[in-house]
Amino acid sequence: MDTATAPRRLCRLDEMPDGEAMALDVALPYGEESMILLRQGDHVKAWLNICPHAGRRLDWAPGKFLISRGLLVCAAHGASFRTEDGECIGGPCRGESLRAVPIRVEHGEVLLDV
Repeated sequence: MDTATAPRRLCRLDEMPDGEAMALDVALPYGEESMILLRQGDHVKAWLNICPHAGRRLDWAPGKFLISRGLLVCAAHGASFRTEDGECIGGPCRGESLRAVPIRVEHGEVLLDV
C-alpha cells in the first residue's frame, strides 16, 4: 500500500472516554488542523474543530467540549450541532454542518482515512 494514501493512526479507542469528545491536532493533506473526535461506544465521529458561523474552535477550553442531550455546543456563540451528523440545529449557523473528517476504527485503533 502506498504510504501517502495509507490510513494513519490517531489514537487507540480505549484512550478516548466513551460519550465524550476530544481535540487532536492532525496533519491533513492541506495543512495542520484541530479535529474533534467523539466516541460513542465502538464508533468514533470526527469533524474539523471549526464552527461554520465564525470560524472559531468549538471547545470551551483546549480539548474540552460541551455535549448535552446529543448536541455538541460551540463555546463561542452557542451553535448546537447534532452528534450523529454534525448538522447545526440551533444558533447562528442553523442548517450548516461541521466538516466531517473520514476516519475508521480497526482492531481498537482510530485511523485517519484520507
